[in-house]
Amino acid sequence: MAEKIITTEYSEEMQRSYMNYSMSVITARAIPDARDGLKPVQRRVLYDMSELRINHDKPHRKSARIVGDTMGKYHPHGDSSIYETLVVLSQDFKKGMPLIDGHGNFGSIEGDGAAAMRYTEARLKKFTEEVYLKDLDKTVNFVPNYDETEKEPEVLPVRVPNLLVNGADGIAVGMSTSIPPHNLGEVADAAIAYIQNPDITTEELMEKMPGPDFPTGGIIANKSSLKEIYETGTGKLKLRGRFEVELGKRRADKDKLVITEIPYTMIGAGINKFLVDIADLVESKKLPDVVDISNQSNKEGIRIVLELRKDADIDRIINTLYKKTKLEDTFGVNMLAIAKGRPECLNLRGILKHFLDFQHENTTRKYQTLLEKELDKKEVQEGLIAACDVIDLIIAILRGSKNMKDARACLMNGDISNIHFRTPGFEEDAKKLHFTERQASAILEMRLYKLIGLEILALEKEHKETLRKIREYEKILKSRKTMDQVIIADLENIKKEFALPRRTRLEDGKEAVYVEEAPASVPAVFVMDRFGYCKLLEKSVYERNQEAADSEFSYVIPCMTDHRLCFFTDTGSMHQIKASDVPFGKLRDKGTPAENLSKYDGTRERIVYAADADAMKEQTLLFATAMASVKQVPASEFETNNRTVAATKLQEGDTLVRVLPVEGQKDVVLQTDNGVFLRFLLEEIPMMKKASKGVRGIRLAEGEQLEEVYLIGQDPVIRYKGKEVHLNRLKLGKRDGKGSKVRL
Repeated sequence: MAEKIITTEYSEEMQRSYMNYSMSVITARAIPDARDGLKPVQRRVLYDMSELRINHDKPHRKSARIVGDTMGKYHPHGDSSIYETLVVLSQDFKKGMPLIDGHGNFGSIEGDGAAAMRYTEARLKKFTEEVYLKDLDKTVNFVPNYDETEKEPEVLPVRVPNLLVNGADGIAVGMSTSIPPHNLGEVADAAIAYIQNPDITTEELMEKMPGPDFPTGGIIANKSSLKEIYETGTGKLKLRGRFEVELGKRRADKDKLVITEIPYTMIGAGINKFLVDIADLVESKKLPDVVDISNQSNKEGIRIVLELRKDADIDRIINTLYKKTKLEDTFGVNMLAIAKGRPECLNLRGILKHFLDFQHENTTRKYQTLLEKELDKKEVQEGLIAACDVIDLIIAILRGSKNMKDARACLMNGDISNIHFRTPGFEEDAKKLHFTERQASAILEMRLYKLIGLEILALEKEHKETLRKIREYEKILKSRKTMDQVIIADLENIKKEFALPRRTRLEDGKEAVYVEEAPASVPAVFVMDRFGYCKLLEKSVYERNQEAADSEFSYVIPCMTDHRLCFFTDTGSMHQIKASDVPFGKLRDKGTPAENLSKYDGTRERIVYAADADAMKEQTLLFATAMASVKQVPASEFETNNRTVAATKLQEGDTLVRVLPVEGQKDVVLQTDNGVFLRFLLEEIPMMKKASKGVRGIRLAEGEQLEEVYLIGQDPVIRYKGKEVHLNRLKLGKRDGKGSKVRL
């Protein structure tokens, strides 16, 4: 085949290709059809199971068999998506009305995955056969499959508004759908009300179908918002779990708060996350009245038990759970579906209108097909009845015919040219015969036992029944009102046989109010080792081990638990943490890395000073950098709620060497890495803002850096390279001097 090169604009080709891809995903993968409420993969799985005759009264079949057959014939997109669809259609905690009866491990509400398809089995539910697949051959169009070797239904002849009953969710390109499930009986009532009055208002429909009904139960806490959601097709539902309070029967028994129903959005991994969140709240003292948590859920339902302290404030616990966990969650509603080949956001009346149009179309096709069959049957029955009346003539024609062709010609056209009657007198009657081709064939194929009197009576009775059906079908097809009555009767029968009680309660719940109680302020001692691990010690523990603590830890800071702790680092930053965020520990416990509690990064910065931020407020801090910039800054400059702020401005390549609190000292000594010391009055260092660079404290030689800073107190003696240096004996100089080396 010769190569064909098409010249086109690249951007136009990309735009065209992407649009084709987008529409394919929207219409053929992710968004359900407004008529049957099913995505293509769901429709194909159900149709394939119907074709395999895996009905509710037959044994289960391996899921792998169903998945393989569906993928090979109808859905060439990989087995995982097909099996996942089969699993979801069988899960009663995800679907309002499960469509598949699964046998084996099909997952759990707590997020456990289904077993591999080679281990599980499935079959259709009776509800699916009766409501989704009945009259499949009489109603919907069939289209070629992906390779045009098979036929598949364009939609299934679903007889309820499945878009509402089982809901839908899916993410396409640039759009998504999220429709909550509803109660089958209420949906049927709403559909009947719409059929009886197409101009019915949303409020009147909501009298029949007040709101969604999730399979997990729970509470919809914003009932007043439902009207707007049903009128626009979009909105948010506020979902809450349901609980019971079990009071202890004996004095030793604890009261229990038992969560029996969860929000629909919590199914799966959300339950374990919920338990972890409760444990975190207990550990952080936000739920101090909860002493134990246990998940006692089983096949019977959800049962999450919180054991409470005596005289616990249950209302506060419930408000905390609603506010701080997923026990209260939001379900976004976006009722998007494929309507007449295009994605459209439908309101409640729009969904019911598309459903009713679909039912009228299906009912018309069904009864048109049934009418044609009855008319054919009527033609044959009339021919057989007429033949029985002249049975002697028929027998004479058959005996006088050489072959079937001659006999048929005589029966249809009265042609006796090739008929040799053995008994004269039948010729004139034979010429009058004019049976139709179908009647002639039925007469020629009729068995002799049909001539028995009772059989003839049965044939006449059957003919009368056929005439009655023809009149009934013609009446349905000619009268829209009669057709509506047929659809209504059908919906009432489905409701009577399959509807379940409502599970989700609707109310306008009060807004959950959580007031975080300020933790009790108690004295403690913050300690941090040289590796950056920190903890709080109880004051009594520290006092008993003061000597060991002072020697082992780089920073030992008395504080109150409601205070903040600040760390100054060599990069010129100040990090803050709440003392209440630092866990208490024993003296020998390793502690928690400061990096886990703040934005401090130990890989690129080093702590040069730590202090209690509240105790530091009235102080003045002395800053000194490696390039000998010095300044004094009021500690009030660092009052902030931010976790990290810039503590000082540094020149390029400079680092912060030391931050010291000024506590009445008069002299300061700067020491370089070459052993040069300079002593001068502290008042020579100006008071400046934190954003300033400072002034030069000592003149440095090339390559020299400031190494240490000392404030001279009562006994200013330090050890330098193993020797004692008395700082108050150093010559008093001026700031920005060269300093002098100390003799060792």
